Amino acid sequence: MTPSVPASLPAVQKIDPRILRSRRMLIDALARLLTQKSFEEISVQDIADEATLNRATFYLHYPDKSSLLQAMAAARFRDLVERRGLSFNSCEGGLRAIALGVCDYLAASPGCPGGLGKMPLEDSIIAVVEDIFREGSGQHQVVPGVDPELVFTTAAWAIFGAARLWLTMRDRVSAEEMADRIEAIVLPMLMHATER
Repeated sequence: MTPSVPASLPAVQKIDPRILRSRRMLIDALARLLTQKSFEEISVQDIADEATLNRATFYLHYPDKSSLLQAMAAARFRDLVERRGLSFNSCEGGLRAIALGVCDYLAASPGCPGGLGKMPLEDSIIAVVEDIFREGSGQHQVVPGVDPELVFTTAAWAIFGAARLWLTMRDRVSAEEMADRIEAIVLPMLMHATER
């Protein structure tokens, strides 16, 4: 149940460059719009217009604006993880890497101009973290009677909540130290949910 090798984080699979360009344009458009207004005030048409694409192109890539926000969060998270040189090549250290990535993600978000700092962080980054756990779960047997989705959600919210608390601490420790603390709290829960 501990995280390992999420295919979606370390590398982008080979996808047609035109698809990647359109997705990047949509993500960049949403990021620009979030500096001007709240996520709730932004429509799919606003995003398409800002990206100089049509609505049909938007819907070819994303079913709704929340999916685009999640894609934007995943891209930002991936960039932050890559900048630190973090690896998900094994279960060992994977949870710490996720916690450190979430701390970095939250630390980078409030400093953004205007509405970007107000975007619905819970909806975006928690879904990304849940997906990482989901992808890594294939290498672990879950204890009978344990709902893996409940474990993924609980662990993701625990990491997010602890990182959010860290961000507001007056005498904040380093992100690395906080990641160690988060790992010490969340890892036993994940280990308890899996068979050894």
